[in-house]
Amino acid sequence: MSSSFELHADFREDMGKGASRRLRREGKVPAVVYGGNRKPRAITISHQELLHFVENEAFFSNVINLKVGDVEQRAIVKDMQKHPAKRLVLHMDFQRVLADEKIRMSVPLHFVGEDVAPGVKQNGGQFSKLKNDVDIACLPGNLPEYIEVDVSKMDIDDLLHLSDIALPEGVELPDLSQGDEHDLAIVSLHRPQKAAAVDDAGEAEEGADEAASDGDAAE
Repeated sequence: MSSSFELHADFREDMGKGASRRLRREGKVPAVVYGGNRKPRAITISHQELLHFVENEAFFSNVINLKVGDVEQRAIVKDMQKHPAKRLVLHMDFQRVLADEKIRMSVPLHFVGEDVAPGVKQNGGQFSKLKNDVDIACLPGNLPEYIEVDVSKMDIDDLLHLSDIALPEGVELPDLSQGDEHDLAIVSLHRPQKAAAVDDAGEAEEGADEAASDGDAAE
């Protein structure tokens, strides 16, 4: 359960919207850390330090070493509130993790082999990525930064679903335990839109020609 992210924080006692606004003016982000069989604690984090981390995709799918004063604890990001227009983090939620307790997280999907897929290389198809991340369950020590999805064998009109993902050891997809209707599509390969439009136009012309021929025969 090693971590490449170490984040420094301080405990805080002042609560409420007014206290949060004061912290933000001081360049700090109000946050809370909970779970791990312990009471929730309110903390503050340097906005400058946090901003450096949140721009890294892996920060959200890693176990973080959260240092609060002299106390070190392992945690994961559970929620982040950002300003809708400014480059500002307004609030963070962290969940403590235990080595022997499973966690649920959303991790990114990385698609590999797109340039060699037959549907692309031979037929000029295009990929549509229907999901960019996936919810997983695992022990902290098995948490992957991302999950690779191999699309190198896909052809035109092929679909891959959640059940097609090759999962790392110890990782589960909770959605699949809820029934086949939750086995959602994650990526498709289709003809380019222009090519599809040409095909549709061609079919329409053939249909018109057939209708005209039928009319001539009737006369």
